[in-house]
Amino acid sequence: MRYLLLAGYLLMGAVSSASASEVHADAKTPDHYPTAPAQFRATYESLKLPQGEKMGLMGGTFLYDINNWLSLGGGGYGALAGQRGGFITIGAAAELHRQLGEHVRVNTGLFVGAGGGRGGYTLQGGGLMLRYHMGAELMTNGLGRIGGGISYVDFPDGAIHSFQPYISYSYPFEALVLPGWVSFSGGESGTRGNLPIAEQEFSVVYRRYSIPAGVLTDNGAPQHRSMGLAGVEWDRYLGDHLYMKVESEGAMQGKSNGYMQILIGAGLRLPLWDGGWLKFSGALGPAGGGAVATGGGLLLDGQLAFQQKLSDHLFAQAGLGYVVSPGASFRARSVSASMGYHFFSPDVQGDSVDAADLAGYQAHHFRIRLVNQRYLKGAPNWRAHHANLNVDLLGFQLDYFINDWFYLSGQGIGAYRGMGGGYMTGLVGAGLHLPVPGTPLFVEADALVGAAGGGGLGVGGGLVWQSDAGIGWRLSDAFSVQASYGVMQAAKGTMKAKVLSLSLGYLFTLPVL
Repeated sequence: MRYLLLAGYLLMGAVSSASASEVHADAKTPDHYPTAPAQFRATYESLKLPQGEKMGLMGGTFLYDINNWLSLGGGGYGALAGQRGGFITIGAAAELHRQLGEHVRVNTGLFVGAGGGRGGYTLQGGGLMLRYHMGAELMTNGLGRIGGGISYVDFPDGAIHSFQPYISYSYPFEALVLPGWVSFSGGESGTRGNLPIAEQEFSVVYRRYSIPAGVLTDNGAPQHRSMGLAGVEWDRYLGDHLYMKVESEGAMQGKSNGYMQILIGAGLRLPLWDGGWLKFSGALGPAGGGAVATGGGLLLDGQLAFQQKLSDHLFAQAGLGYVVSPGASFRARSVSASMGYHFFSPDVQGDSVDAADLAGYQAHHFRIRLVNQRYLKGAPNWRAHHANLNVDLLGFQLDYFINDWFYLSGQGIGAYRGMGGGYMTGLVGAGLHLPVPGTPLFVEADALVGAAGGGGLGVGGGLVWQSDAGIGWRLSDAFSVQASYGVMQAAKGTMKAKVLSLSLGYLFTLPVL
C-alpha cells in the first residue's frame, strides 16, 4: 500500500504543473491545446542471482514529462537470457532528468513493480521489485537517444539484490493527451484539420498453440499438446503498409497456467480488396512461466493474418503462425482470432496544436488507474503454499468510456507481497459508472475475465473472472480515487479470493478520427 501512496504523492505533486494546461469541459474552448513530451525507452542489463547465476533483463518504459525535470509513466521488465524464462514484472516509474547542453541528458529514477517467475517465493519473495538507476543519454540526429548507466535491482523480501551497468535506447515524441474529459468543437461537417495523422489499431486476441510431440517442459516432462491464450495487441502504422506492433498474452487453457509472453515486432500490410488486407509480421520478446521451456526467455514469433473491415472502426482478424524459443525446447504452431478497433490520431509536433487543426476529430474519454489490490482467502485450498497469507498486488487498469455511464476495461496486475511472487493476471471486461448528482462522488461496478497464473495460486488452466463494486471521489477534472470490493475466482481451479482494491485514477481525452 505504501508504494501506491508514494506514486499517488508523485502524481498529485504534478497536478500544479498539469493544471496550467488543464482544459475544463464546461470552459470556453481554447484556441490551442498543449502537447506533452514523452518517450519510449528500452533497456538491457544482466542481473547477478544467487549461486553465481546471471539473468539478462530487458525493460520497456513509457514516460511522460510532467515538467522540465520530472517524468512519470509505467513499464515492465522480462528475462531474455539465462535460465529464468517467464520472469516478468510490471509497474510504475518516476524519473528526474536534466538537459546538459543540446545533446546530453542525465537522469535518475525509480521503478516500483510486481511479478517475477521461474523461481518462486524463494527467489523473488512476494514479487515486489524496486529498480533504481542513474544514467545519461546522447541525442542522435533524428534517431532518438542512446545511453547507459548503472542500476540496482532489489526484491526486498526475496534473494535478488543486484548492482550492474545497463544500456538504453529512447525514442522521444510529442503526445496530445488532454487532462480531464475535454469537449471540443469538431469544426464544420465534413472538414478535417491540417495535422498529419497516425493510423493505429487495438484488438483483443485469442490464440491457440498446437505443440508437437517431443517438446518438453522445463523439468523434462512432456509438454501438454495445446495451450489457449488471451491478450491484447496494439499496431501503429508507419505508412500505408509498414507497421510496428506490441502484444501481450497469457495462458487461460491447457496445463501451463502462469505462462505469459510480451512481444514487440513489425509487419507488412497488403491490400486484397476494399476493406480486406493480408498481414505478415515478426516479433520477439520475453516469454515463459507455467513450466514452459523457454530457456532464458526469448521467444520468436512469425504470423500471417487476414483482416476484414466490419465498419468504419471495427475489424475482425484471423491468423496462422509459428513460435520458437531459440536454444530451448518450446515451439508451436498457432491459430488466432481477434476483434479490434481501427482509428486515426493526430501525429503532432511542437509544443501546441491549434484548435482549428482538430476539426473533424472526436473527443474520446479514458481513465488509467494505478491499482493496489489485496486478495483475501476465499477457499481453504486457494493456494498451494502460504494459504493463510493475503496476497497484495500492484498494476494498471485502463478504462475507455463509451459514454458517461458505460466503459470497457483492461487490467494487468502482479503480486508484490504475501509470498505470491510470480503471480500475474490480465483481464478485460466492462463496467457501469454512475455519478452521484450534486457531489464529486461516483459508484461503479464491473465484470472482467481473462488469464492468470503463477505464485502457487490454484487457477487451474488459467481462466479466471473477477467482479467488483465500489465508490470513488473525483478530486479534480483529471484525478480521482476509488475503493472497491469484489471476488476473483478460477473457472476450473481451487482459487477463490475476496478482493479489496484502492486506485488512483488519471482521466484524459484523446482526439480520434
